[in-house]
Amino acid sequence: MIKISIICVGKIKEKYWLDAIGEYSKRLSRYCVLKILELADEKTPEDAPDAICDQIRKKEAERILKVIDDKGFVCTLEIKGKKMTSEGFSDFLDDAAVRGVSHIQFVIGGSLGLHDSVLSRSDLGVSFSDMTFPHQMMRVILLEQIYRAYRIINGEPYHK
Repeated sequence: MIKISIICVGKIKEKYWLDAIGEYSKRLSRYCVLKILELADEKTPEDAPDAICDQIRKKEAERILKVIDDKGFVCTLEIKGKKMTSEGFSDFLDDAAVRGVSHIQFVIGGSLGLHDSVLSRSDLGVSFSDMTFPHQMMRVILLEQIYRAYRIINGEPYHK
C-alpha cells in the first residue's frame, strides 16, 4: 500500500476543518497509509517587506526540508504548478504506484507560499487553481481529491 504524507505549514484549530480532515483520513485508510505532518509557521508582520517575507519562507522551508523523505516523490502545491483534472490526478497517483513509487509527499506552504529551496526539491508542482486558498481549506481539498482519485482508480462510485 502506498504511503502518502501531507507536509503542511501551520496548525489547524477549527473543529470543522479537523472534522473534514478526520473524515477523509478515515476514508483514505482503505487505499493508502496517510500521514499528516503539521509544521510550525512563522508570524508574518502586516505589510512585511519582500526581504522579511523571503526570510520567513526560508525558515519554513528549513522545517519542510528536514522532514522530506529523500527516497519519496515530492509534489508541491503551487499556483504555477501543473493543472490537472480529477481524472488526470487519479492517473498521476495510479502511474506513480505502477512505477514503484512507495511514498508520495504533498507539500502545502504557509501563508506566503513556498521558498525556492522547496520548489527546487519538488518532483512535481501541482496547481488546483489560479486562486489562493487558506492552508486549512487546501488540506481538505487535497484530501478530497486524493480520495476521489482512488475511487476513480478502483472504478468505485463517487466521481461525477
